[in-house]
Amino acid sequence: MRYFIELSYFGKSYHGWQRQPNAVTVQQTIEEALSTILRHDLKIMGAGRTDTGVHATQMYAHVDFDFENAPSSEDDLNKLTHKLNRFLPPDIAIRSIFKVSNEAHTRFDATARSYVYRVALDKNPFTTDAAFYCKSPLDIDKMNSAAQILMNYCDFECFSKSKTDVNTYLCNITEARWEEVENELEFHITADRFLRNMVRAIVGTLIEIGQGKQPVEWIHEVIASKTRGTAGTSVPAQGLYLTKIEYLKTIF
Repeated sequence: MRYFIELSYFGKSYHGWQRQPNAVTVQQTIEEALSTILRHDLKIMGAGRTDTGVHATQMYAHVDFDFENAPSSEDDLNKLTHKLNRFLPPDIAIRSIFKVSNEAHTRFDATARSYVYRVALDKNPFTTDAAFYCKSPLDIDKMNSAAQILMNYCDFECFSKSKTDVNTYLCNITEARWEEVENELEFHITADRFLRNMVRAIVGTLIEIGQGKQPVEWIHEVIASKTRGTAGTSVPAQGLYLTKIEYLKTIF
């Protein structure tokens, strides 16, 4: 039987989501906790692969319980959720565990994903690990104008990490906007899929426009180049949050 796990994590201490041979990751930490509590060797599949230092306010993973006396009732799953939260470190939280169809897949069935990137406008020691401090003044109007242009395109090879093994660079962006929240700027972006390092490369490019280093129209040139070196420098990981993963209602 297959179950979805809804969770969140603060990524500072982890080398991303995906299990690696010589580094601590979120996937590995959860798998070890599940396996210890249920006394079975269990593997989970995440809805995406966040990079080192990136956070998630909403992430989904699925797991198969195919052993005798596995938790199945709502009460059993609630108890398992509580046990996991007691067992896991403070920077990983399990929100819920619920049954889905055996064919449901957290990665392939996701219809959209949303990210937020936080840019601190003032030096703040309390957000050092949670936002990117930009020392230069930024023109949010120019950054929003350039962000809107993104939705006129679908090939984003220019924002993809070099030497990435993907079949296509096509992504359908449905939201891309900046908003000011107290002493920070937040970049909100939603798409059906994202390329590796894509959001951080987009933010770095838009910041160059906001700093006045490049005109708004430069974004057309960057996208048309299909070359990572044409775009701006990627911003640091600590400001990036995976905030929402969407599925068809039938999944739930």
